[in-house]
Amino acid sequence: MQTDLLSQQLNAGSLAKNSTGCSANATICNGTSCLLPEDNFNETLSIILSTVLTIMLALVMFSMGCNVELKKFLGHIKRPWGIFVGFLCQFGIMPLTGFLLALIFNVLPIQAVVVMIMGCCPGGTASNVIAYWVDGDMDLSISMTTCSTLFAMGMMPLCLFIYTKMWTDSDAIVLPYNSIGLSLVALVVPVSFGMYVNHRWPSKAKVILKIGSIVGAILIVVIAVVGGILYRGSWNISPKLWLIGTIFPAAGYSLGFLLARVAGLSWHRCRTVSLETGMQNSQLCSTIVQLSFTPEQLELMFTFPLVYSIFQLLFALLILGAYRVYRRHRGKTKTDIDKTEGKEDSKSTSSHAKINGGFVSNETK
Repeated sequence: MQTDLLSQQLNAGSLAKNSTGCSANATICNGTSCLLPEDNFNETLSIILSTVLTIMLALVMFSMGCNVELKKFLGHIKRPWGIFVGFLCQFGIMPLTGFLLALIFNVLPIQAVVVMIMGCCPGGTASNVIAYWVDGDMDLSISMTTCSTLFAMGMMPLCLFIYTKMWTDSDAIVLPYNSIGLSLVALVVPVSFGMYVNHRWPSKAKVILKIGSIVGAILIVVIAVVGGILYRGSWNISPKLWLIGTIFPAAGYSLGFLLARVAGLSWHRCRTVSLETGMQNSQLCSTIVQLSFTPEQLELMFTFPLVYSIFQLLFALLILGAYRVYRRHRGKTKTDIDKTEGKEDSKSTSSHAKINGGFVSNETK
């Protein structure tokens, strides 16, 4: 009798296990939605890859710095019209867009919070690599990434306080200031070395830049693939978050470009501002949500930063492809960067340039 009873219990347990569609070691199971714990393989792989990718990213940023001229970089700092436009895009357009998307799609409060966290994050370093490939203003790109990371120390708490009050207590969101600080150091130090190399050995800097730009493009793809491997057990999320993760970066690119053009920036600076706006530091977003929420809450929001990073990369590659096709059919011998800089140099003493901080607002191509 006891044997039959035990057999029935085992069969029932087996059926219950199979009905969830989750693996036996899942910490959260709800139908086919599972959040798997980090196993030893994932933990070891994460440590190794994080170390390697951090070193490679530092080398890439060093190479990007080899394309930055100290005089022009300081010019953006002293006459920060472009940085100011980027600031409005980063901490004005993106949080507001995230807020509106969360309301339009009527997502759960905890899901709305992760959308807002992503919208309040500073720009990511991948934007610098893409900006190089679309002939953007590298001096502006580096200065915008640096300033947005620095401003994030104060702007992220302020934006989250303003926009998340209707969904959660903003005090419940833990901001990793140490991670933000490390991101700033990891950006500033290698770029500074690159700027020094460009100043002392310009010919060598060009070679380093070409190599670094190729490595950087490969690195962006590798990071996306690695993220998919490490979080392979957490892909079952709300379709609404998939839609937001698709629309959000596209809106960032488009609105950033539009605002930059309305502000009178040149075409190559508009492309730069667009990329800096749409490309967010998704790794920082992942860190914040893991520090701030319980496993039960993470099930509903955990993968959104990765979804956003994938679509921001896809749209960036589409922008790059469209620009390269445009350049090929355009058939000009000089890029718009060369011609624009020539115009700016010739008008640098004009009264209009003084009004808007050194940037010519009536440039057209």
